[in-house]
Amino acid sequence: MSMKKRIIIKLSGEALSGKDNDKAIDPLKVREVAKEIKAAYDLGNLEIGIIVGGGNIWRGKMAAEMGMERSSADYMGMIATIMNALALQNALEELGLETRTMTSLNIPQVAEPYIRRKAISNLDKDIIVIFGGGTGNPYFSTDTTSALRAAEIGAKVILMAKNGTDGVYNKDPRTNNDAVKFDNLTHHQVLEKNLMVMDSTAAALCKDNGIDIIVFDMNVKGNIKRVASGEKIGTHIN
Repeated sequence: MSMKKRIIIKLSGEALSGKDNDKAIDPLKVREVAKEIKAAYDLGNLEIGIIVGGGNIWRGKMAAEMGMERSSADYMGMIATIMNALALQNALEELGLETRTMTSLNIPQVAEPYIRRKAISNLDKDIIVIFGGGTGNPYFSTDTTSALRAAEIGAKVILMAKNGTDGVYNKDPRTNNDAVKFDNLTHHQVLEKNLMVMDSTAAALCKDNGIDIIVFDMNVKGNIKRVASGEKIGTHIN
């Protein structure tokens, strides 16, 4: 039994896009993110699973404007997350890290299907696993995927890497100067105060399975490594 700590890193799709979203997937940005993940991996005491959103490629808003029904729109979002997963896999492999993308939608030519025991076996061998395709079901977000996969593989913490927000606030800090940041919260408070850290399905899954969440700003160089090594930054939810 490995003594390493198993974690899930949750990245937004926007983390891989160019400045002002001028490129859906910006190779430079992807490489930067990969280097940040490698710095955490190089600590040597972690087994890392990664989930990337798809918002840089496909958003629900676009679907709504097209008058598209929810299920089809969600499947398109899942395919977007697989594109992001493959881009990140490639960047991590360029840095010499063995990586597997496993998808909940079957695309055997492109990636391995998600099989829980296979994922755990990969993690045990120090292979980074990127989970693409969401849960494989419409109506569930990539936040929920993070909580579900964390529970399945026995990860006790999700590092929620935010794009430019350094934790959880009582209101949106981008539009309210008097917003107050929380250093610590309970799962109950997150649900009760409706703090929108993640959607309620994901938050409830974390609460029920005793999975901690750390919300932090990934745009600060070295932050993924800092959080992974236990430094107190961002907001800790447990």
